[in-house]
Amino acid sequence: MDLTNQLIQDCIKGQRHAQTRLYELFASAMYTVCLRYADSREDAEDILQEGFLNVFQHLGQFRGEGSFEGWIRTIMINCALQRYRNRGQLQIVSSDSEEDDGLYVHEEDITSRIEVKTLIGMIQQLPPACRMVFNLYVFEGMKHREIAAYLGVSEGTSKSNLSDARRMLQKAITRKMNVVSL
Repeated sequence: MDLTNQLIQDCIKGQRHAQTRLYELFASAMYTVCLRYADSREDAEDILQEGFLNVFQHLGQFRGEGSFEGWIRTIMINCALQRYRNRGQLQIVSSDSEEDDGLYVHEEDITSRIEVKTLIGMIQQLPPACRMVFNLYVFEGMKHREIAAYLGVSEGTSKSNLSDARRMLQKAITRKMNVVSL
């Protein structure tokens, strides 16, 4: 039995040291996930704590199908989405009449010139609906059909929110790159 499986069994038995160790193993990676969905670092910390409470409460439901880290990630994402549903912040964002303005930044240019922390900050500035769709599509690899079902919106709304998120990020990145190069 590997370490993670042993820790899971010990957590189910209520052993606090196992809970602490399991948290230590996965908190950093899950905090990064929470940051992408959150408005701020404090918000990400709240989502992380709420998510781990859910992990420990439902640990007995993990059946070993798929990775444990993936299972925890799903819980964190659900906590983040529920947080915004409860706040009423997952409203549809309609596309403005302003177009792309011809802005396009190559992915390799972005990753080589902007730090991850800066990109996460830019993602956090997106309107909640755009941020959720962007994260689910880009980082979780979900299709628009899945996102629509997950968020309770139409597939067209999912596509529109992704397009809006990309446009907003492209503008923010272009502004940042222009400031950096001055």
